Formats: sequence, structure tokens, C-alpha cells
Amino acid sequence: MEQILMADEELQANGAEEQKDLQSATDQTDLIDDAADDDTDRASEDDYSVDMDQVEAVLNATADKNMMTPQMQRMMARQAESTKRVEESIKGTKSNPRWFVPLFCVLMVIGLIWVVAYYLTGKFPIPAIGVWNLAVGFVIIMIGFLMTMWWR
Repeated sequence: MEQILMADEELQANGAEEQKDLQSATDQTDLIDDAADDDTDRASEDDYSVDMDQVEAVLNATADKNMMTPQMQRMMARQAESTKRVEESIKGTKSNPRWFVPLFCVLMVIGLIWVVAYYLTGKFPIPAIGVWNLAVGFVIIMIGFLMTMWWR
């Protein structure tokens, strides 16, 4: 029984050392494989027939159309068409005048101040109408709020 235990311990000790050797060999193989993959990736990236300067010239619309490949001419035509569509959609949008947003914000703030002033004083801003001051304040707030729905 003792012999089996000693043999098992010996196997484990030798196995651990062999595993370390195998692991270091595997790590070195992985590093070599990674370097080879990087070289392959670089080679595949550089394998295109179109120079990046030409691509940038097409994208900036500064290229000579006679020297472009048909693929580059199609790409340039698609870009011009896309730019035209975007410009047309921007022209089609309507916007409010500059005073619109400040006006509805001011109306809502004035309405709020009107209601708060009535609650604090009990008779102001217009003493003759009494409780109707609340209605006036809320109407001013609602006008400002309704204007937000028309905002573009």
C-alpha cells in the first residue's frame, strides 16, 4: 500500500512538472500563432487594390472622375444622392420663429407667479376679481402649455 502511495505522489510531482513544461510550450506556441495571425491580418488589410488616399478623395469629392474605378464612381454617386436627400429633408422641415420658445416659457412662469401671488396675498394681483385670479393664472399657464404642443 505504501508503494502505491509513493508511486502516486511521484506521478503527481512529475505530472505537475510536465504540465508546467507543456504550459510554457503552449504559451510560446500561442505567441507564435498570434504573431502569425497579426501578419495575416495586416496582409489581408493591405491586400485591397484601392489606395486609401483615393478613397478619401472620393469621399471629399475631390477626385478626378476619369481616373476612378467604376466601383469608386458608384460610391461617389451614392454619396451625392444621399447628400441631396438629406438636404431636401432639411429644407422640408418647418421651424418656429426665435421668439416662440421664450414666449411660452415666460407665459408659464407668469401664470405660476400670478397663482402664487394670489395664494400668498389673498387679493392681489387684481383685487377686484377675487378668486378669479386663480382662473386667470391657470389660463395663462395653459396658453403657455398649449404653445409647447405646436413647438417644432
